[in-house]
Amino acid sequence: MAVPKQRTAKSRRDRRRSHDALKAKSLVQCSNCGEKRLPHHVCPNCGHYKGREVVVIEE
Repeated sequence: MAVPKQRTAKSRRDRRRSHDALKAKSLVQCSNCGEKRLPHHVCPNCGHYKGREVVVIEE
């Protein structure tokens, strides 16, 4: 059975996990209504993308 020969040090373990942290989503401002939205996505508030209306939003 495979068993570690040496105990893994805390610093080595933590360095390995340094890239596991969650990053905050970057938000951009909609050019039409000014609401925050995800980049490269249609604005959920007004339905615009790249300066034109793509989705008709019912109010």
